[in-house]
Amino acid sequence: MNKRSVLCVPLAALALSGCVSFGAKPPGSLLRLEPAVTLPVGESQHSNVAATITVAVPSVPQELAASRVPVHSGGTAVAFVKDAQWVERPSQLFARLLGDTITARTGRLVLSTRQSMLDPGAYLMGELRAFGVDSDRSEAVVTYDAALIRGPETVVEKRRFEARVPLTEIAAAPVGTALNQAANQVAAEVADWVGR
Repeated sequence: MNKRSVLCVPLAALALSGCVSFGAKPPGSLLRLEPAVTLPVGESQHSNVAATITVAVPSVPQELAASRVPVHSGGTAVAFVKDAQWVERPSQLFARLLGDTITARTGRLVLSTRQSMLDPGAYLMGELRAFGVDSDRSEAVVTYDAALIRGPETVVEKRRFEARVPLTEIAAAPVGTALNQAANQVAAEVADWVGR
């Protein structure tokens, strides 16, 4: 290889670097869920005193498998809110919110799937059916189909939970706030159902 070819390779790579893009430009900020109830810092829980529950990450339809916020219109059309992106997948954000809310409202010890092998307790699973915007009604919508096994028996209870919060504008900030409110409402209703 001569000196001329050695110099051409870095120059070609430099020229190409201006043309290559590794994904869309991220939005200025990302959305997350904030629990309406907080857990006390430093307080210990013990499975021999508190009832335990395992909260599984809910399954989701394909439109919620990414970190974008879907907008439904006309019954069948789906678009996405411009510049609105979750910090992680909605299913994981919602599972964490459920766990925090159940602990705060019921006193139950929420276990991860791995921890549940030691003390399974109750088991909450489900499907997050909607976590986005209904543009026809200008509402943020969270729909969760829950399935609960309360203990060692194999009886499964199922129940649908839904919350709708009005929107003044379909934009990242108001949609994020409304979805946070709707998710907290659903989580509180699930916690009350689990805790009875």
